[in-house]
Amino acid sequence: QLVESGGGFVQPGGSLRLSCHASGFAFSAINMNWIRQPPGKELEWVAGIGPNGRTWYISSVQGRFTISRDNAKNSLYLELDDLKVTDTARYYCALPGVGWPDRGQGTQVTVSS
Repeated sequence: QLVESGGGFVQPGGSLRLSCHASGFAFSAINMNWIRQPPGKELEWVAGIGPNGRTWYISSVQGRFTISRDNAKNSLYLELDDLKVTDTARYYCALPGVGWPDRGQGTQVTVSS
């Protein structure tokens, strides 16, 4: 099970910190991901982190978003800084898989002035 939290409404340039608590699988051994779905668009991979902390980002968020994990707490995080209107989306944490079938319910991030 994956449960996200931390979304909200923020003005452009603002920040948010998303959290995801995982249970029911060996969290510490698995690559974890944040994905998002903007209004009316397809799911989009945003960032990933390996078991040892290596990270990857889509180019549009590189330098603005930071993914991290706490294996002792079975938790995944995404720090979102310098938010843009185009970052508005529902954000999900997800296990690897085609079409991202193993993901949580998501948390909404809305960026607007």
